[in-house]
Amino acid sequence: MSIFSRLRSIQTNMVLSSVLLILMTIMIVSVISYYLTKDAVQSKAQEYTTELVKQINNNIKSYVNGMNYMSDLVAGNPFVQDYLSKETFASLKQEKESKESISTLLESMLVSRTDITSVNVFGYNGQFVSGRKELELNPYIDLTSLNWYRNAQEAHGQSVISPSHIQPVFKDRYPWVVSLSRELSSRDGSKKLGVFLVDLNFSVMNDMFKDVRLGQRGYLFIVDSSGKIVYHPQQQLIYSKLKYEMIDRVLEIKNGTFTSNEGSNSRMYTVQESDFGWKIVGVSYVNELVSNQNEMRLSYVGLGFICIVIAIIISFFLSQRVSQPIKQLQSYMKEVEKGNFDIHVPVPKTTEVGRLARAFNIMVGKIKELMNQVVSDQEQKRKSEMNALQAQINPHFLYNTLDSIVWMAESNKSKEVVLMTSALAKLFRASISKGEELVSIRTEIEHITNYLMIQKMRYKNKLDYQIEISDSVWDYKTIKVILQPIVENAIYHGIKMKHGPGLIRIASEETETDIHLFIEDNGNGMDEEKLRTLLLPISRSEAGRGVGVQNVHERLKLYFGPQYGLTYKSTLGVGTTVYIRFPKSLQSSEGEK
Repeated sequence: MSIFSRLRSIQTNMVLSSVLLILMTIMIVSVISYYLTKDAVQSKAQEYTTELVKQINNNIKSYVNGMNYMSDLVAGNPFVQDYLSKETFASLKQEKESKESISTLLESMLVSRTDITSVNVFGYNGQFVSGRKELELNPYIDLTSLNWYRNAQEAHGQSVISPSHIQPVFKDRYPWVVSLSRELSSRDGSKKLGVFLVDLNFSVMNDMFKDVRLGQRGYLFIVDSSGKIVYHPQQQLIYSKLKYEMIDRVLEIKNGTFTSNEGSNSRMYTVQESDFGWKIVGVSYVNELVSNQNEMRLSYVGLGFICIVIAIIISFFLSQRVSQPIKQLQSYMKEVEKGNFDIHVPVPKTTEVGRLARAFNIMVGKIKELMNQVVSDQEQKRKSEMNALQAQINPHFLYNTLDSIVWMAESNKSKEVVLMTSALAKLFRASISKGEELVSIRTEIEHITNYLMIQKMRYKNKLDYQIEISDSVWDYKTIKVILQPIVENAIYHGIKMKHGPGLIRIASEETETDIHLFIEDNGNGMDEEKLRTLLLPISRSEAGRGVGVQNVHERLKLYFGPQYGLTYKSTLGVGTTVYIRFPKSLQSSEGEK
């Protein structure tokens, strides 16, 4: 079977269809599962980042609340109120004692909080008290020019958290701090007394945030309400414009998430707003949210490949199970094509194929029945045609013989009439042959001998004959009355019309399979045109010539097959030879049996 035939087979189509269907299903399910898993992992990573940002917000809030608590203590402290509200003291000692009390309070705050670099009170009358006694004001710095100082005045008693900055207010000290400042007022609020300042060591915040990792490259940063960076792990890169953050979009969101469109470097911003105006922002790189993205993709591809292999194996076995009964039925059909109708297809259990097999068995049975009917009908038709041909010969011969008897009777040849009539009776007796179609060559020779005897009596010296039949062919069968029409034709159209005596010779030959009978005469012979048309149906129209010969030719073909029959060889003025060919057979016809 060629490869194209295999591709068109039911089994191949079933396998290909199943594999294609399963392949598409697996691909669709794998792609959907991959993206659902990816979305789920990203959602989990986003939830984790949000929770982490909330936790950090709470930590920062605790720091700021602590600083606010300090500011509340200082704002309500009577020593601070008294110290800042007096423009002059009764004595230096009193002033020193009052300042010492405030310094002790501030110093105790420093002791409780190691993350605080300094706690200070600045009076509008030039007072300055710090929790660190060693600190001195920087003579080159104007307090009113500093942001934390102005912001505190503008907030009117509310605490203000400043972005991270370098604190220049102290001599020879420039720490990086985050400041909480608050304007102090008298108890009745009628008088502004000064500004309270707490500096939170920025390194503490840096230490708290630097270990926060959101993926391999993710980080966290803080901006205030104006968009200024409070904390950023790469703050120097931000200030030097080497790194960019989407601050504007961060400020637009109170709490939530957005993703930048930066291709493979797209970042997911998770924003959490604090109570004191800061926004804590967690930044994660999108391609890191699903860290095992490649492994997950390879897992789905590998799983899909395994499923396809299993699907191919299952499809092959299922299609083979379905197509095998069909192939078996096809083989039986080929046997029927070869003419073998004696087959019976086993009926498989498969419902559809079983019905097809049962229908095929019924169809073959019907065809066989019809074929037998056709053969029987053809046999009857052949017998009818044989009888019809036989009926055509007998009257023709009888007419010629009776014509001879009349001729002899007119010549007063009573002995010859008796002899011819006796021969005619034997001839007809032999020709009847008990209704059998096949007779032995011996019977056929006896028949033609009687016929030639009659003709010899008619033509005297004009006709002579020789019969030379081999003993080995006597018992072979032939259809009856095949020699007489040919001999008759030789006498009437060959010898009778020639000058001088004529001779008819009947002989035989045999091959391995066939018998050949020869009828030779030395009559006038025939030309090529007459010889060509002798065995054709049109030759019957010539005054009866060829009618008997045609009958013999057609009977031989009809009974033994188209390869058998008569063959003529003739030379004008020399003579004619007729070859009768039929198969060797010792079997009798049904009538003889």
